[in-house]
Amino acid sequence: MTTVKALVIGHSTTASLRRIGPWFGQAGLDYELVFGGAGLPSSLEGYSALIVLGGAPLPNEDDRFPWLVQTRALTSQALERGIPMLGICLGGQLLAYVGGGLVEHRKLRPEHGMTTITLESAARHDPLFIALPRRFSMTENHVDHITSLPDQAVLLAHSDRAPVQAFRMGDCAWGLQFHPEVAAENIVDWDAEEQRSVEADGFVWADIVRHAREAGAENARLAQRLATRFAAICVEKASTR
Repeated sequence: MTTVKALVIGHSTTASLRRIGPWFGQAGLDYELVFGGAGLPSSLEGYSALIVLGGAPLPNEDDRFPWLVQTRALTSQALERGIPMLGICLGGQLLAYVGGGLVEHRKLRPEHGMTTITLESAARHDPLFIALPRRFSMTENHVDHITSLPDQAVLLAHSDRAPVQAFRMGDCAWGLQFHPEVAAENIVDWDAEEQRSVEADGFVWADIVRHAREAGAENARLAQRLATRFAAICVEKASTR
């Protein structure tokens, strides 16, 4: 099996791909995880994919997270060069922002815990989302939303509270609002501070835990399917370069 390498950008020193890292590896996609604050490469030379993880800021809060400038530059490079990209939560918001979309703080209602995602008709022909059923549950934990997509973006999924849950730019750059890397057991283990934050947004913690456990097995199966499909796209793209 051909192995290719992705650059993974994290916005905290504890950032991780969690469960999808091993799934990527099994499908031939190796990766290098870099904390943005430690310095990012000047280009994607030597990498076959870009993955940008979630984080606290809006996509343009460079005063708080100065490496966002270079993260946006690398996102632009991925788009220009047709390098596969997966943006998760903040990473997806960055992709939308770079393309000319709008991301706003608490403009819409927050989402926390397992959330039902519904695919748009365009997802039936999408190289990545073709692997998923029309409705499925994934983890959410955000108060910022993509409220307007770039003109050239293809909307792939929504939820009751978020009109944009997934989209594609070009033929191989995807932005996700949800977290395929976060399993049900990760939600259950959220600390007391996170639980208070969730309840302050009007959620009942016991319901969050119950929904996570109910959806856990199917969520894991579909998250693995999504991760494996993205890895396959990266390997296929690398083989044709």
